Amino acid sequence: MNKFPRLFLHGLLSVFLMAAAGTSVSAQEVRIGAVNLDSIVRDSALAKSLTAKLEQDFSPREKEIQALGVQLKSSSEKFEREAPTLPEAQRITRQRQLVEQDREFQRKQREFQEDLALRKSEALQQVVDRANRALKKVAEAEKYDLIIQDAAYINPKLDITAKVIDALNSAK
Repeated sequence: MNKFPRLFLHGLLSVFLMAAAGTSVSAQEVRIGAVNLDSIVRDSALAKSLTAKLEQDFSPREKEIQALGVQLKSSSEKFEREAPTLPEAQRITRQRQLVEQDREFQRKQREFQEDLALRKSEALQQVVDRANRALKKVAEAEKYDLIIQDAAYINPKLDITAKVIDALNSAK
């Protein structure tokens, strides 16, 4: 009875070894591709159009904030020049106005940065989602078994980034 478990284990080990040998032979037939997501996000028509739309949407607010910054700087410089000659009460009032103006500028600038970051993130996610769909179409059409994304090095013969960009551009 002691021989049965030992024979069973030897048989099981043999089956695993044969399966492993069979796997290494079929591994030579695996089709692998690689993509650079940064290139897709940077070079696709969708990414470029979304970036242009963001710039168009946020340009007026950015100009307004820049104008507020210039106005704040000008007011601050004017106060610095006039402060020594102003009466105490007027100097304190103008100083409070400058502090309030600065606080308003900082708030608007922060809101602008937060809104811009949120919209950029949404646009990036939209590009990535569509790029992944285009990638899947290319992989299925050309029968790839594995697609590697953002590798440290991609051999040009495995790089399918241009195909994915083309598929993404044509998927509009």
